[in-house]
Amino acid sequence: MKNIFKYYIGNTRKESNVVLEVRNPFNNDVVGVTFLASENDVNDAIQSAVRAFDETKRLPGFRRAEILENIKNAIQKRSEEFARQITLESGKPIADARVEVERAVGTFQLAAEESKRMAGEYLPLDISVRSQNRTAINKRFPIGPILGISPFNFPLNLVVHKVAPAIASGNPIIIKPATKTPLTALLLAEVVSESGWPDGGLSIFPCATNLAEQMVADERFRMLTFTGSAAVGWCLKHIAGKKRVTLELGGNAGAIIDSDENLEHTIKRCAVSAFSFSGQICISLQRLFIDKKIYDTFMPAFLDAVKALKMGDPLNEDTKIGPMIEEQEARRIESWIGAAVKDGAQILHGGARKGSFYEPTVIANTTPRMKINACEIFAPAVTVSRYDAFEEAISHLNDSVYGLQASVFTNNIKRAFYAYENLHVGGVIINDVPSFRTDNMPYGGVKDSGFGREGVRYAMEEMTEPKLLVLNLS
Repeated sequence: MKNIFKYYIGNTRKESNVVLEVRNPFNNDVVGVTFLASENDVNDAIQSAVRAFDETKRLPGFRRAEILENIKNAIQKRSEEFARQITLESGKPIADARVEVERAVGTFQLAAEESKRMAGEYLPLDISVRSQNRTAINKRFPIGPILGISPFNFPLNLVVHKVAPAIASGNPIIIKPATKTPLTALLLAEVVSESGWPDGGLSIFPCATNLAEQMVADERFRMLTFTGSAAVGWCLKHIAGKKRVTLELGGNAGAIIDSDENLEHTIKRCAVSAFSFSGQICISLQRLFIDKKIYDTFMPAFLDAVKALKMGDPLNEDTKIGPMIEEQEARRIESWIGAAVKDGAQILHGGARKGSFYEPTVIANTTPRMKINACEIFAPAVTVSRYDAFEEAISHLNDSVYGLQASVFTNNIKRAFYAYENLHVGGVIINDVPSFRTDNMPYGGVKDSGFGREGVRYAMEEMTEPKLLVLNLS
C-alpha cells in the first residue's frame, strides 16, 4: 500500500491494527493511510515525555536554538512537499498552503530567536529596614510534559504554534492532530525526529476520542493547549483537572467599514477574509457592518469581488475557493442559510452547494439571533448590514458569545481608539481584516473564544512558570 504514514511515539515510528484512511475533500480519493494509536502507545508516549523532561529542561538556549534552526531548514527544503500534503488532505488551495508552510518556517525561526532570550528579572528587595541587603532574581522554568490538540484547518502551522514554543522553552510535547488531517503533522514529526531534539521530547499520533480525553485528564501532563471548537474546548477544560489550560476556540469575527477611503483595498481584503479556505478559519470575516452612507457604494463592488473568486481543484494555481473539509459540513451551512432565508434573510450572491463545495455567499437582512450571525459559521458565507452610528456598530459587533478578533476600517483616530477600548475581543485590527495574524503577535480571545495566548513568546510564557530566588547579602 502506498503513502503509509506511521505515527511517532518519541522517535519511534509505529502502527496499530486500526487503520485511518485520509481522504481528499476535493475528490474523496485516499491520499494516505495512517493508524490510530493504541492505549499502550499513548501510555508509552506519556512515559517517554516524562523521561525526556529531565533532558529537555537542561538544554541550554543555544542548543534549543540549533534544534529549532534544524527543523526550520528541513521544512524549507521540503516546502513544496509540505504544501502539497496540506492541499491533498485539507482541500486548501495550493497557493494558500504554500503561505502556511512559509509561516511555519517563520514560526520556527521566531522560536529559535526567543529560545536564547527567555529572560527573567532582577528585583531589589530593600524596600524597608527588615529587608535591607536582600535582593532577588525571578526566572522562568519549563513546566513539564504538554499535551497539544490541533484542528484540521491549519494542519501544519497550528501544530507548529504548539511544538515550536514547547521546544524553545524546554518542554516535551505530545500532539494529537485532527483525524481529518494528520499526515502533515506526521511529516513534521519526521523532521523533528532528525533535528537533535531528545528522544521522547515529541510524539505525534491520531487516536480515538476516549484516549484523547484520558490524556487530557492524565496528571502527568502539566498543560493542555487546545485549538478547536468552543463546545469541545470547554468540555476538555472541565476534565483537565489542575493542569494549566490554554484554549484557542472559535469566533464569528466582525469588521466595521467606517471610511470610504481606500475602498478598493478594503473590499479586496474583506473578500479574501470572508472566503479564504472556504471560510474555515476561526477569525474568518463572518459579520460585516457598513456605514449607511457608503453601503450603496460598497456593496456592488464587494459583490463583484466575490463573483471573481474562482472555485475548483485546490491543486490548480488560480483556485481561490476549494471544497469544505467534508460534504457534511457543506450540508450544515446549506441548512443554516436555508433557515435564515426562511426567516427573512436575503441571499445577494451564492447560496448553492455541490457536493463538498459551497459557493461564496453574501447574505443581507439578517437578525442577530440567526445561526449565521450568532454561531460560528466556519463556511464561505458573510452577513452584511448597515448601521447609523459608529457606537451602534460597536454594540452590534459585541453582541456575540464570541470574542476572538475584530477589525475597523477608519481614518478617524478617535474611533480607532474607541473601538480598541470598547470591543470585547482579544485583538482589534485597524484598517485590515479580522483574519490578519502574524506569528509573533499575542493571539487568543475572550468569552467563548477561550483564554490564554499563542504567538511564540506568549506561548512560551504559558509553558513556563516563574521561580523566585531571594539572596540575603548581609
